[in-house]
Amino acid sequence: MKNKLYYQFAGSCFLVVFMFLGYVVRFYPEWLGGFDQTITAFVRAPYPSLNQFFIWYTKFADPLTIGILAIAIAFILFKGKYYAETLWLLINTAGIAGILNPLIKLVFMRPRPTLDHLVVEHSYSFPSGHSTGSVLLYGTIILLLPQFIKQKNLCLFLQILLGCGILLIGISRIYVGVHFPSDVLGGFCFGLAWLLMGYPIYLEKRFVWRFKNKQQ
Repeated sequence: MKNKLYYQFAGSCFLVVFMFLGYVVRFYPEWLGGFDQTITAFVRAPYPSLNQFFIWYTKFADPLTIGILAIAIAFILFKGKYYAETLWLLINTAGIAGILNPLIKLVFMRPRPTLDHLVVEHSYSFPSGHSTGSVLLYGTIILLLPQFIKQKNLCLFLQILLGCGILLIGISRIYVGVHFPSDVLGGFCFGLAWLLMGYPIYLEKRFVWRFKNKQQ
């Protein structure tokens, strides 16, 4: 794969940013005070009329929603004999977003913001599970789309639409008051690090599996 190094380098950069954020959150959380307060004020203060929209929209990355969509898409892929795609999607969503991200929260144990919460959350704050989950589900779809949609303009449009949707998920978590912006950034970086570093491995395994199947 000619772009393998580019994906792995980009993924490594996101991983470094995530690790730096985690270090700061764990030992020097006051460093992030100005950044978090400025972004939160910008996202929340001027737009109280958007409460219902963001309460509704943030549910697109709820664990239950991510789980249902992942299982439905995996079922369709499996029925179409896209076995590598099915496995990669389930590892990303169930393994990393569903299991590893909640475990990472226990390492940092960052409390939620002391703001009015528009939705109920009980776990720790860093990294944002909704941000990680949205990157790993919708980001996986973004990378898989070119296999199924050959019309480049339509494919690009859908990829941009999904990318904007992921960004809006992160904004929604700040707006509803349950995450600091640095939580969202951490979730995005963690999800992107795994997605981009794992993408070349998925492509390699897909090629090997399909080559073997053709020879049988």
